[in-house]
Amino acid sequence: MTDQFDVVVVGGGNAGFSAAHSAVEQGAKVLLLEKAPEDAAGGNSFYTAGAFRFAFDSIDEVADLLEPDERHADSVVPAYPESAFAADMRRVTGGRCDPVLTDVLVSRSTDAVRWLATKGIRWRLMYERQAYLSDGKWVFSGGLFVGTVDGGKGLIAQHTRAALEAGVEIRYGAEVTALHLDERGVTYRGPDGAEHRVAAGAVVLSAGGFEADPKRRAEHLGEGWDRALVRGTPTNTGEVLDLALAAGAAPHGDWGSCHSVAWDADASPTGGNRELTNQLTRQSYPIGIVVNVRGDRFVDEGADFRNYTYAKYGREILHQPRGRAFQLFDAKTRPLLRKEEYDSRPIAGAQADSLPELAEKLGIDAAGLLRTVAEFNESIVDEPFDPAVKDGRAARVDPPKSNWAQALDTAPYYGYAVGCGITFTFGGLHVDESAQVLDTAGRPIDGLYAAGEMVGGLFSGNYPGGSGLTSGAVFGRLAGAGAGKAARRG
Repeated sequence: MTDQFDVVVVGGGNAGFSAAHSAVEQGAKVLLLEKAPEDAAGGNSFYTAGAFRFAFDSIDEVADLLEPDERHADSVVPAYPESAFAADMRRVTGGRCDPVLTDVLVSRSTDAVRWLATKGIRWRLMYERQAYLSDGKWVFSGGLFVGTVDGGKGLIAQHTRAALEAGVEIRYGAEVTALHLDERGVTYRGPDGAEHRVAAGAVVLSAGGFEADPKRRAEHLGEGWDRALVRGTPTNTGEVLDLALAAGAAPHGDWGSCHSVAWDADASPTGGNRELTNQLTRQSYPIGIVVNVRGDRFVDEGADFRNYTYAKYGREILHQPRGRAFQLFDAKTRPLLRKEEYDSRPIAGAQADSLPELAEKLGIDAAGLLRTVAEFNESIVDEPFDPAVKDGRAARVDPPKSNWAQALDTAPYYGYAVGCGITFTFGGLHVDESAQVLDTAGRPIDGLYAAGEMVGGLFSGNYPGGSGLTSGAVFGRLAGAGAGKAARRG
């Protein structure tokens, strides 16, 4: 028996729900298929902090969306115009972002946030992640200021509630096994192992990349990537991408790189923690130093605001001996660490009253560490330390530390072991400005749309923090609208 819907959405993360909401606005009868069971649903979006990057000339433009907070009056939130967002996209990807898709992302980012608010998504300023106190003011930086209430968990709960209230049917444990372009629709395998056919006027693919599959990672990203730690959903294994490519969809973007971060070294390699979610990341490294097991530094921890470096530094950790590194702090800098990350338990770390003792506890070569720290401490430029701005307090060593250099010299000392946590892959399908999938000749494929991680071409090598969820909302909204209209025509 074949079920009949106007639009079928494959994947139940932020992008999939955005597509479902948008298709309903077109009057479509919508089915959303989620591969994971209900208690493991939400895609990678569930595991995020819920941060959205979007453009505005003044935070006052979206002040009506923000949850009340007594700190607002003492907050400095700089303007982030479309020109800055576009420039960040070009800068962090080395100019390898698709200019057409980047323009769509940037120009529609603010409207997408405001539109999601009409679906019940709640917003707040992210003090604990994006601001430091400076001269009595909460100073935000890095172009990323706003996130969802209750993070990724809240985002998915709010999306799900809105979809159900709007009449979207959600089927969990539904693994898509075939894509039917001629007749429009899909076949999926249900929790009981039986296969079910769904006919639809249009299909939206939002099933993520291949980051949770070790073999595909090794094939596309290269040697060693099969050992990366999966920080999100274990269900993003690439089969839907393969189905689309086999049906004639064009690949697009950088299939050889991904979003990867410093992740708790003892975390599960096969999928994220549903309770701790993003708390397993370790992102206060700009105010400390990072060394490998030999005690050597290998990145510029202060090259830029965290939002512009964290998604590429996981790769650098993977390439170190044993694929492991250590973030080190002392009594001066430990109070500045993100509490939700560094105070969470369990945590791979140690505390000691001396550097040799800390090295022994963490498994770092003590002689190498002492040499590195001595050289680092002696090379620091005497500028005022201010973590809220690029303070120019540099360490003139190799590699340099361009900002926020503090001597590691005050006991007790703290160290946190990190590995490479892969978030999502950058290669995907080629879509046009309406999120319609293109074939290998550059022609739109009737009735087929894509959103979220399945859209290739936006990111390469690196990524501006918070732009992934924004992309999911922007292209999900476009895909759902296009699919809804296509279904009506059909």
